[in-house]
Amino acid sequence: MDYNLMREFADSWGLLAMALFFVGCVAFALRPVGRGQADEAARIPLKDD
Repeated sequence: MDYNLMREFADSWGLLAMALFFVGCVAFALRPVGRGQADEAARIPLKDD
């Protein structure tokens, strides 16, 4: 592929795709249901087996 074509794609649609992925990851991490799962995962190193 041509370098300029790849650069134009990365500057437009690639940037949009990465931004949407980032927003999706943040929304997934901050959803209300995930609070309990995150608290449980944070306590894993402190558990005695």
